[in-house]
Amino acid sequence: MCPATSPGSASPPPPPSSEAELEQLGINVVRGLAMDAPERASSGHSGTAMALAPLAHVLYTRVMRHDPTDPAWPDRDRFILSNGHASILLYSMLYLCGYGLTLDDLKEFRQWGSKTPGHPEHRHAAGIEVTTGPLGQGFGNGVGMGIAERYLRARFGSDVVDHHTFVICGDGCLEEGISHEAASLAGHLGLGRLVYVYDDNHISIDGPTELSYSDDVAQRFEAYGWDVDRIGEVANDTGALEAALRRAMAVEDKPSLVILRSHIGWPSPHLTDTAKAHGSPFGDAEIRETKEILGLPPDETFWVPDEVIELYRRTIPRGRAMRREWESRLEAWKGDRGAWDAAWAGKGVKGWESTLPSFEAGTQLATRKAVKACLDASAALIPGLLSGAADLTENTGVELEHAKRQSPEHPGGRQIYYGIREHAMGAAMTGMAHHGGIVPIGGTFFCFSDYMRPAVRLAALSRAHVVYFWTHDSVGLGEDGPTHQPIEQLASLRAMPGLVVVRPADANECAQAFRLAIDGEEPTALVLSRQNLPVLAETAERGPAGLRRGGYVVLDEPGGPEAGPPDIVLIGTGSEVHVCMGAAAVLAGEGVRARVVSLPCWEWFEAQDRAYRAQVLPAGVPRLAVEAASSFGWDRYADATVGIDTFGASAPGSRALAEFGFTPAHVAERAHALLASHGEPDERGGRT
Repeated sequence: MCPATSPGSASPPPPPSSEAELEQLGINVVRGLAMDAPERASSGHSGTAMALAPLAHVLYTRVMRHDPTDPAWPDRDRFILSNGHASILLYSMLYLCGYGLTLDDLKEFRQWGSKTPGHPEHRHAAGIEVTTGPLGQGFGNGVGMGIAERYLRARFGSDVVDHHTFVICGDGCLEEGISHEAASLAGHLGLGRLVYVYDDNHISIDGPTELSYSDDVAQRFEAYGWDVDRIGEVANDTGALEAALRRAMAVEDKPSLVILRSHIGWPSPHLTDTAKAHGSPFGDAEIRETKEILGLPPDETFWVPDEVIELYRRTIPRGRAMRREWESRLEAWKGDRGAWDAAWAGKGVKGWESTLPSFEAGTQLATRKAVKACLDASAALIPGLLSGAADLTENTGVELEHAKRQSPEHPGGRQIYYGIREHAMGAAMTGMAHHGGIVPIGGTFFCFSDYMRPAVRLAALSRAHVVYFWTHDSVGLGEDGPTHQPIEQLASLRAMPGLVVVRPADANECAQAFRLAIDGEEPTALVLSRQNLPVLAETAERGPAGLRRGGYVVLDEPGGPEAGPPDIVLIGTGSEVHVCMGAAAVLAGEGVRARVVSLPCWEWFEAQDRAYRAQVLPAGVPRLAVEAASSFGWDRYADATVGIDTFGASAPGSRALAEFGFTPAHVAERAHALLASHGEPDERGGRT
C-alpha cells in the first residue's frame, strides 16, 4: 500500500496513476469525511473511523459478498459495527458504495430527521444490519447472526445459505460484560463463519486504556475456544488486512478474532493516539493539517472526486453478479419453498395457528406450561423458530419436544442452551431476528429480565421480531423470596417504547397471545405464571377477539350493560383476573354490580380507538386495578390499585399472595372502600 503523501498544496491532488494510488485516495477520502462530518455537527467520533478506513475499504471492496442495489439479499454477508460511535465510517461506505445515502446525508450527520444519526440505527438507512451504540451489543448481535446462518444452512442447504458475519469491535465492546457472555457462548457452540476484528487502539474517553484495562485479549479468547490471529501494526496495509480476513473466513469450526493494532486519529499530527481523537471534533486547523498530510484539498469539505465514486461503485456490478448467481441457485433448488418463504417472512406456514390447542374450562394450568403446549403443537409449522433459555429451559416453557440441541454436531438443532447468560441471550436473539429467517424465543424468570434489559431496549428500538417468555411473574413464585420475585419489572418494561408486554390471564389467553406474538412484527414479551391458574370459560369465548385489542370485558356486570352502567369495574391482568372474578361474585351477593375487565396488554389497548376503550372502561364508573406488582402507572386506567409497592417475601406462593391481599374477599373489601369514596350505589343505581 502506498504511504500518504504531503504535497503541501491547496490544489486538488493529481489524478491517481495506478490502481494502488486510486485505492489510497479512496481511503484518504473516507478519512476526510470522517473529520468533516463531526466537525460540521460539532459532535462525533472521527478518530476510530480514520484509523479503520483501510479495513472498511478492504471489507466492502474486496471481501464481503454484498449488493448495494439489494441490501436485503438473504445470502449476503452481514456487517456489524459494534463500536457504533464510529458510525461515520459506516455511513461513508454506504454512501460511496451506492446504498442510497447521499453526500447531503453525510452533511446532516447527527441532525434532526437525518438518515445519519449519531450511532447506526437499523431501518434508518439501507445497509445497516443492527442498531449499535451501547458497547458490546453488536458483539452479541453477531453471535446471534452466526447461529442463524448455521441453522439455516443446515435446514435449507449451502446452495441457498452460505455466508459470513463480520464484526468490528473495540476496547469498550470487550470491556462490557456482555462480550464475555457472548464470546463464551460462541466459542462453546463452535460457531464458524464469524469474523471479528478487534480494533486495539489503546484509547478510551478517559485516556489510555491502561488506566483501567490490562486483559490479555488473545489469551482470553483462546480460552473461550476462538481462533485468534494477532496481526499487529498493519492498520494501513490493505494486503495484510485482506489476507487476515480470508484466513479467518476459512475457519469453519470456531469463531475468529483478528487483533489489529491501530492508531486512533491517524495521521493527525497532534491528535493521533489521544483521547481527544476518540470523541471530539478535530477543529479547523487540525483538519487542515491532516488533509495536507493525506493529500486532500485542505480548504474543501466533503471532497469526493468522481474517480473515488467510480472506484466504490464497482461494488454494484460485482455484488449484482453474486446475487444473480445465488438467485439462479435458489430457482433451481428443490427444497421446501413453503418453509423457506415462511422462515424469511418470520412467520409460520399458512394455517399454522390451527394447530394451537384450546384448554378446557375449570382445569388448572400455569401459563408457562400452557405456552409450552402451544410451542410444541406449532413448532413444526414455524420453520424459523429457535427456542432457548438462560439455564431455565424446562422452567420457562421454551423446551421443544424432541428437539435437538443447537451444536456443532447438530447445526440444525432448534433448542438453544444459552447457559446463565441472559444478556448475551437477549442480544443474540436480536441478531437472529435482524439476520432474517429466524423467529427467536428466549426465556428466563421475569425478575432476571433485568439482566437482559439493555438488549431488550435495543430490540424495541430497532423493532426486532423476538419473543420473550418471562415466567414466575409475581410473588406467586413463593419460597425463593424477594430476590426472585418481580415487583417493579412490569411497570418498567411497560415504560419501554416499542416493546409489547402481554400478561395472559389463563391458558386460553396464553394461546392467543402466542399467536399474536408469532404473527407480529415487534418484540413481544409474554409474562407468565409459575403457579397453576384456572382456565376460565369466559376467555375461551371472548379471548380470541378481545386479547388482540389488549383489553376486553371478560365478565359483564349482573343484568349486563342493558341494565345500566356497572357500579364498579375490576381490572385484572394475568393471575389476578380470576381473583377479580371471585371478587365480582362476592360483590354481586352484596348487591354491587361489578364488571371484570382483562387488560393483558396496555400497548394493544392504547392502539384501539377511543370509543372502544370507553366501551370497556366507561367514564364515570369507579375502577379498581388488581395486579401482583407495583401500582406505578395504573393511574392511567384506575382510581385505586391492589398492588405491591414493596419487595416480596419468602413464603409458599399461595400464602404470599394472600398476605399481599390477592384474594376475592380483600379485593371486594377494597372495592367497597373505593365505592365509599365515590358514593355507594343506592337501590336505583344512583349514588348516595
